Amino acid sequence: MLRLAANLTMLYNEWPFEQRFAAAAEDRFEGVEFLFPYQHKAETLARRLEDEGLVCVLHNLPPGDWDAGERGIACLPGREAEFRDGVRLALDYARTLGCRQLNCLAGLCPEGLAREEAMSVLRDNLAFALESCAGAGIRLNLEAINSRVDIPGYLLDTGEATIALIESINHPALTFQFDLYHMSIMGGALEERLARWKPLTGHLQFADDPGRHEPGTGSIDWPSVLETLKRLDYDGWMSAEYRPRTDTRGSLHWLASFRAALSAA
Repeated sequence: MLRLAANLTMLYNEWPFEQRFAAAAEDRFEGVEFLFPYQHKAETLARRLEDEGLVCVLHNLPPGDWDAGERGIACLPGREAEFRDGVRLALDYARTLGCRQLNCLAGLCPEGLAREEAMSVLRDNLAFALESCAGAGIRLNLEAINSRVDIPGYLLDTGEATIALIESINHPALTFQFDLYHMSIMGGALEERLARWKPLTGHLQFADDPGRHEPGTGSIDWPSVLETLKRLDYDGWMSAEYRPRTDTRGSLHWLASFRAALSAA
């Protein structure tokens, strides 16, 4: 059965990070995810998860210098050693947190670098990451992130390109991270794409489009999306990764209808 999780980087910003676990549990989320846990001790976060009865659903590999604008280093020539160190660090956290999947951010294609060369670097780095993750029993996701609004220049900006790469690598530990917000911006047709890419989809994230706010603030047809997921028998996690228009709890008006739709016979 599909289960709902909250992204604690985007939601519950009214609380200090370590208090967001309790807030999410109070709202009956079963799992949580976050972009990057690395500024916190893994053992501390593991205690928060255990105390609140939550599952750590996902976190990302280290992204490079996020504050300087880097959005992943997996496609960057000359950063391979840093990438491998990041994989090891992410796996250490994942083991401590009981997290069964990680997301690899491909990164921005550097100006002046041919796309083919960036893709070659990405493939080599993915080979290392997949060997490491598979050995630890952890799945590795690849996410397509829109280049029209959020991250111009992102290497894997379409689902089609990301799926093609996953298919060509053909590794059982590599799956697609389907973000409904990003895919709405990059072509729409969410229901058709969900059906077509379901066999390779390992994780779902969502926000409404436009605005990246909570469901009901944009143009995505959420009843149709939820009905499609039920019809497809998608049984993974679906994480709320949006920016609340006001505050987190004031934005959760969608939650009851989602739960009702997903639990209906």
